[in-house]
Amino acid sequence: MIPSAVRQLLDRLLDYNLWEVAIELAMIWALVYLGYRFVRGTRAAGAFKGVLVLLIVSSLGFRILEQSGLLPRLSSLYEKLLGLGAFALLVIFQPELRRALIRLGETPFFRSAATEVRPVVDAIVEATTFLSKSKFGAIMAIERSVGLREMADSGTALNSEISSKLLTTIFHPNTALHDMGVVIRGTRIVAAGVQFPLAEPGEMGDPHLGTRHRAAVGLAKVSDAIIVIVSEETGAVSIADGQELKRWLKPEELRNELITRLAKIPSTRGDAEDSAEVEGGLSGEPQAQVAPAESVKPSKSESERKAAGMTPEPEHTHG
Repeated sequence: MIPSAVRQLLDRLLDYNLWEVAIELAMIWALVYLGYRFVRGTRAAGAFKGVLVLLIVSSLGFRILEQSGLLPRLSSLYEKLLGLGAFALLVIFQPELRRALIRLGETPFFRSAATEVRPVVDAIVEATTFLSKSKFGAIMAIERSVGLREMADSGTALNSEISSKLLTTIFHPNTALHDMGVVIRGTRIVAAGVQFPLAEPGEMGDPHLGTRHRAAVGLAKVSDAIIVIVSEETGAVSIADGQELKRWLKPEELRNELITRLAKIPSTRGDAEDSAEVEGGLSGEPQAQVAPAESVKPSKSESERKAAGMTPEPEHTHG
């Protein structure tokens, strides 16, 4: 038997026009979906789902109590607590809200042709090729729509035109700035020696990944920056972007990935040929192309390395 309070609530719902209810439910669902999509993959995702379920259950429960006339003071107290709950949500989701406001206020940098992106990509690819062959650890964050000024301010300001020589000098061992990260904005290296937020060990797909990869994943979760990592232990080149972590990238693959993600255009055959020339200029011989690295899971080349007994060791340096 349906309680009278529930029956009254159903009767009130039936008084509404079905198309109005459908539109309102669709709008509410869209807002909830956009909110969850924004925090998905971050530490706030679990809290978002928990708060949403708690809000729905408590609202329905107290609404039924209010209709039945039971516990009126408790229902009144719940209405007042909603305001306090809204303030608590601002505190809980403060990093995500700040990220959203920054995105609204920032203008994306790379929205033009590949010719404007190519000098930056050339410098990064040439530097990472040298650093990879020398097994010099490095981590570079390329700023996009979400500004990294606050993190850059924690490092050493450079504001220098980007070049492969400058990047290799920064990450050369025993230099003062080699152990942290570099922030690149536009065509300039804004700062070096920058500390990036670390992801939790449980958030990493591979337990062998070291501090630099943790810093790259941590930064990718709170910004839309593209992070390039060079492992000090294996010399492997990786790229982190949002929920993606691609590893064991060859120079031509790294070039194609950066051009595609920064210029928003498909890469061309000439990109691979150019990158082969860069690598050939450093090593004396061109490298064969390989299939793109997989996201999250170890790439095929990495699996072959593990099968051959070349399991990567964890990095002990800071990134």
